[in-house]
Amino acid sequence: MKKVYINSIASISAQKTFDNTQFLEEICSYAETVLPVVSPNYKDYILPAAARRMAKGIKMGVVASKLALEEAELENVDAIIIGTGMGCVRDSEKFVSAIIDNDEQYLTPTSFIQSTHNTVGGQIALGIGCKGYNFTYVHSSNSFESSLLDAKLMLQNDEANTILIGGVDELGAHTTELHKVVNHVKKNIVNSLDILKSNTEGAVFGEGANFFTLGNEKKPSTYAEVIGIKMYNTLKSSVSDLAKQFIASQKIAIADIDLVILGNNGDVTFDGNYNELSSGLFANTQQAYYKHLCGEFNTASSFGFWLL
Repeated sequence: MKKVYINSIASISAQKTFDNTQFLEEICSYAETVLPVVSPNYKDYILPAAARRMAKGIKMGVVASKLALEEAELENVDAIIIGTGMGCVRDSEKFVSAIIDNDEQYLTPTSFIQSTHNTVGGQIALGIGCKGYNFTYVHSSNSFESSLLDAKLMLQNDEANTILIGGVDELGAHTTELHKVVNHVKKNIVNSLDILKSNTEGAVFGEGANFFTLGNEKKPSTYAEVIGIKMYNTLKSSVSDLAKQFIASQKIAIADIDLVILGNNGDVTFDGNYNELSSGLFANTQQAYYKHLCGEFNTASSFGFWLL
């Protein structure tokens, strides 16, 4: 099977990451429980008339995809594969609110049409004229990983030469309030850079779009090779045992690992699995964290993928 390379990256996040000539040189800290993205000037990439009709998630995805394609020096790709947990949730909220406010009558379909999860992939394809495979995975927090796995299999099996993948999610005011009610979002304001020390229930939420071009040919712009992917729906054994099994399947030793990137989000209810790894299996391995920079959302792992 052919090898899979990451040939370009692009990120729009709560940090100033849309400029690939810099790497987190200036860290943005927030005294908030919900982190908005640092937006680029969308007019530089999207015609103003078109941008006004686009949801925030679509604009983030379109611009991040353009940045990824530019770095890889590509005008088109063989496939576009997107991962999103909530899609264009703001338009979903608008449509549901209109149903309630208008007693289910005289509804315009615009918000419903723009709220579908595959809108981002469709807009990107229309922009670059891609008529190839276009798929959107909506698997909650496994959405981006599913798109990455799909792309890896296509490239390894010689079904495509270049693929654009991405993870994108936007914040919706009503949905965020619902998360606050069930304590998914921290009740008390904390400094975003100190969330791992908070020891309280809930996380600091965020949004963003992270895109990558994958190919089976190594280029001057290549960042790394994708060797292995593994997802778990349930933990039938300890997370340490599963990590050991995965590492062994790649025929490497723990001592060979230079860096492990962990997804701690400061939620005392769930960070135990990461703490088990950081203090046990990877106690002597260099460790990095990222959700204090981008916040927690369904495809936050795509920011971690960008970080590596």
